[in-house]
Parts: sequence; structure tokens; C-alpha cells
Amino acid sequence: MVTGAGGASTSLLDRWLRPGANTPRDVIVDLLWLSGLALLLMATGLGLRDPWPADEPRFALVAQDMLRSGDWMIPRVGGDLYADKPPVFFWLMAAAMALTGSLRIGFLLPSLLAGIGSVMLVYDLLRRVRGREVAFAGSLVLLLTFQFVWQFRQAQIDGVLCFLTTLSLYGLLRHLFAGPGIGWFYVGWFAAGIGVVTKGVGFLPLLLLIPFAVLAARGWPATVPHRDSRWWLGPVFFLGAIALWFVPMMLVTSAGGELLAYRNEILFRQTVTRYAGAWHHHEPFWFYLVNVIPVLWLPLTALVPWLWPRWRAALRPGSRDTFVAVLLAWVALVVLFFSLSSGKRGVYVLPAIPALVMASATWLPEILRSPKTRTLAFTLAAILVAGTTLGAVYFAIDGQASARLVRDYGVAPLLPLTMAGVGGLVALALFRVRDGWLAYGGALAAILATVGLLVYPRMDDARSGRAFMAEVEQAAAGIAELGLVDAKEQYLLQLRRPSVNFGHARWQEKAAEAADAAAWYAAKPGRALLVHQKTLEMCFKGMQAEELGHANRQHWFLVTGGNADPACV
Repeated sequence: MVTGAGGASTSLLDRWLRPGANTPRDVIVDLLWLSGLALLLMATGLGLRDPWPADEPRFALVAQDMLRSGDWMIPRVGGDLYADKPPVFFWLMAAAMALTGSLRIGFLLPSLLAGIGSVMLVYDLLRRVRGREVAFAGSLVLLLTFQFVWQFRQAQIDGVLCFLTTLSLYGLLRHLFAGPGIGWFYVGWFAAGIGVVTKGVGFLPLLLLIPFAVLAARGWPATVPHRDSRWWLGPVFFLGAIALWFVPMMLVTSAGGELLAYRNEILFRQTVTRYAGAWHHHEPFWFYLVNVIPVLWLPLTALVPWLWPRWRAALRPGSRDTFVAVLLAWVALVVLFFSLSSGKRGVYVLPAIPALVMASATWLPEILRSPKTRTLAFTLAAILVAGTTLGAVYFAIDGQASARLVRDYGVAPLLPLTMAGVGGLVALALFRVRDGWLAYGGALAAILATVGLLVYPRMDDARSGRAFMAEVEQAAAGIAELGLVDAKEQYLLQLRRPSVNFGHARWQEKAAEAADAAAWYAAKPGRALLVHQKTLEMCFKGMQAEELGHANRQHWFLVTGGNADPACV
């Protein structure tokens, strides 16, 4: 036990928060602790796996195509134009691959750096607006929030978008509450523009100006007036950032043909149409409020009973905390924006987490020290440890269930579950209830480190498709030309020989794709097709086909002889 002044006992968390310390050295110490914790939670497993479905292989293919073709303007995947997303994330991934010389490191590096950068932005803004101790407490809770750390372990666009959203909020809020600093205001607008050419919803941070203008007009305090003659340049920076890619893209696609179709797809169908009438990921309006936020935003959401009365007090006429009010309003706007669309994924609301942490941070040092919240954190840690321990016991008893995981994913679950459980138990015993927050962080770190170091490498052959593609290459060793029907991006990424595919993402026109494959196969002797069972029965039934087993929930065959159904050809 550590004792403070006057013999009063202090926890390790108290020593970490260091109340009253505010020297440049203290800031450096904070940043080192936060960077180390971020690496522990986000970077374990970096370089130990290949891209995994659903999105990672597709994005890595786009980045590889940019590096090989030299065309960085128009993304392509498997030879086809890829109009689902703008190119910024692919530029970052391609640059990371080129700099590191490694697919395994490069494809994850943009997300990792974006996660660390988001933490640093939250810390610096809170330090300027609310003080160093508040900044450190807020950043610590941000790093303990599950969805935040988990998402930056994946190679998805939303992690980089979260960084750009946080950078935009940082620029706007630094001017409005730690300014004036009109340059940072322009940075906020510019970052939002880069966010748009990363993913269309990158404009969302600018919605923060609506509640700020309304509240400031009603007399709520702010560092700068809600009307400023220099504000008009903000939209110029926003549009200028978008124009960096948009203008060259418009010039290139003006040639017509498939490029014109690409332009129309990315400007209209993948933005307005996708939001207003999504064709997948359909969820009810309350999806985020019921299925995502309560669980995936733990332990932040568990603190709402302590935060709620403090938020109400901060918004009363006598207090009028504009900083808290605009952040809470913006979080509500973001959740509402995504809730109004029929297409929903849990990751969409990721950018709201740093904002909610900043809206809560003022009271986090006090709340984290509360005996009740320490007990809460210890309980959450115990639940994590109990889950891993019970899982280990279950698989130790049920050998068949363990064998299924080995067969399907290449992972024997007993060892990693045991290691995660032991690591969590050590954290519980070391920190105890008195340092419940550190116990929770230790248990979470034990689980994530085990996943990264033990589970990822063992699952990689199955999840990445590498083992299946090695089998395909062996079976097709003497075949001159190989075609892939319903080609999975991970298969194209792992294949080490030339191949032909019949279009990207033709899941809505399977019969037409099978017919294209049949025509290609019939056009020249010596060709072979990799098809799954449904396609085999559609156009290639009765032909000479070698069974290759199951992968990606499909039964695959290598068609090497005979004639395709004439109706298909």
C-alpha cells in the first residue's frame, strides 16, 4: 500500500493521475504512459496475420493494385473499378506497405497510428480546456473503452475516419474553447474535407457548429463569438480538401465509359442511395442504443449513473458549460444520423466515442477515485476473467467442440483461454478492488495480448485463405489458365499465380457470372475453373471436377474437364 501526505493511503491510480502536477515533464510522462498502453492494447499481433474478411482483403487488394499499377487516382480491386469508397484509406495502406515492405505490417499500420493519434488529440484538447489531470483521466478511459481499442486492431476505414473526425473536432473546439486560434478552426474544416474523401460521412464534425451557434446566440459562454467575419474561409478549406481528389477524379472520369459509371456510383449510389435505401446490414432504428452502445462502449457506459447528474448540473442556467453541451449534442446528432439510415453497422458510431469521453472528462478524476466505481471496474474485470476461465473449462470438458474449432479455424482454444484467464487473475490479485480500474485494464490487456499473440497466428491460415489457396495452386499446378468464380478477395490476395475472375462483388447476378465463366472456359482448351457447389450445379454439373473441401462456408471444386451446360455457354 502506498501512503500519501499525512499518512493517507493512495492508490496506484492516484499516483498515475498526479493531481496538481502540470509541468512540461508531467505532460511528457502522461504521453509516454498513454502511448505504451495504446501499443499494448492495439498493437499486439501486428505482423502476425494476413488480412481477414470481410473488408481487410478487399482494401489490401486495392492498395496492392495502386502500388503495382501506379494508378493512385481510381481504386481497383481484382481488376475492377472499386467505387464503394474514396481512396484516402487505400493511399495510406499502400504507403505503409511500401514503407515497411510488408503486407502484414503495412495493412494494419494506418489503423494503429490513427488510434494512437486519436488518443493524443483527446489528451491535448482536454489539457488545454480542462487541465492535465482531466486530460489523462479522459484518455485513460478512452483507451479502456472496448470498441475503441478493438477497432484500431482492424484494418477498416472507420479507424482512420475516427482519427480525422477527432482531428476536425480538435481544430474546431481548440478555436472555440481554447482560442482564439483561427488557424486551428481552418484545420477542423480541412480535416472534415479529408474525412469526406476517406468516407462520405467525414463531414459530421461540422455539425458541432450548429449547437454551438444556437447556444452562443442564447448567451452561453464561449471563448470566441459565434459570429466571426473570418469563419467564411472554413468552407473554403473544407471544399479545398475535397477538391484535392475530387477535381482530378472528375477530369479522369470525363472520358466516359466505365469511368463515368464509376463516378456516378461513388457520387450517388454509394452516398445518398446507400444512406436513404441501404441494400444490406438492415437493422431497426434503436440498434445502436440497444445492441451497440451499452455493451461495446463499456466501461464508459457503466459510468453514466455517475455522469448523468453532473451533466444535468453542467447544463443548468447557473452553470451553462458550453463545452460539455456541444459535445453531448454532437454525440446525439451522430447517433441519430446513423440511426435514421436502415443500413447499420456497429462500427459506424465509433467517432462518437472520443467526443463522449471529452464530454465526460471533467468529472472522471473524481469518479474514477470513487470506491463504488472502483468496485464496478473490478467487477467488470472479474466478469472478463470468469468468461475466459469458464471457456477454458468448457473446452477442456467438451473435446468435440474444441476439435471443431481446430478443424474450422486452426485454433485449439484451451491454451489461449487459459493464458488469458491466468493473466486476468494476476491483474485481479495484483491490483485488487482498491485499484479496480487498473485491474480492469490489466484483464483487458491480458485478453487482447493473448488474442494477438496466440490466437491470430493460429487462425491465420484459415481466416486469410492462405492454406486453401495453397491447396488450389497445388491442384492446378499443370493448368495454363485458372479462372475463379465468385472470387473471394482473400483468395485473390493469397494466390501466387496468374488468374482470371469474372467481376467483383457479383453476388446479385450469380447466374450471369456463371454464364461468363462457362463461356470463358469453353473458348480455349486447357483452362480450369474454381467454383463452389452452387455454381457447379448451375452450369458445370457432370463435368470432371476435383473436390477441394470447404472454405468460407462453401464447398469448392476445381473443374478441369468436360463441357459446360450449353445453355450457360
